Amino acid sequence: MKEKIRFITTGAVIAALYAALTMALWEISSAGIQFRLSEALCVLPAFTPAAIPGVTIGCAIANIIGGTWVDVVFGSLATLLAAIATYMIGRSFKVGERKNVGVGAAILCPLPPVIFNAAIIPFVLYYGYGVTTTLGADGKFAVLGLHALTVGVGEAAVCYILGLPLMDAVNRIGKKVKIY
Repeated sequence: MKEKIRFITTGAVIAALYAALTMALWEISSAGIQFRLSEALCVLPAFTPAAIPGVTIGCAIANIIGGTWVDVVFGSLATLLAAIATYMIGRSFKVGERKNVGVGAAILCPLPPVIFNAAIIPFVLYYGYGVTTTLGADGKFAVLGLHALTVGVGEAAVCYILGLPLMDAVNRIGKKVKIY
């Protein structure tokens, strides 16, 4: 019973943090060149499966409040798929069980959010928000390609620049306080 309560509570806290960070910084979280700082939390599934519903529900809440139905469905799907992949990578590298987050885990754990968002979010921007031109391009495939590039770069910046220090902090603090 305690484990179930810990799972639900951990997921709820992560969801609340994700939604609050996204909404507080909506102007930079929802543009064509996105820096959704809440995406740094997408490294947390490497530590706990509770983060999978946490980041997914947090993303859905933020998109319900400020997005379109396309973003609610497909943006949340991108986050869910990335969270599952990050969890599997974290388990394979035994993240949280070792003294330090290894180099392999540090390189690979932030990568699924970058890949899934760069692959899915361009279609959300194009079809859900009607962003049909970007950086001077106006052809459908050029715009989708540029969206993939800009979303991927923004996601990589957030997941690596903020996500890696978060992974390190959670790894160090989590052992002492039992947060995962």
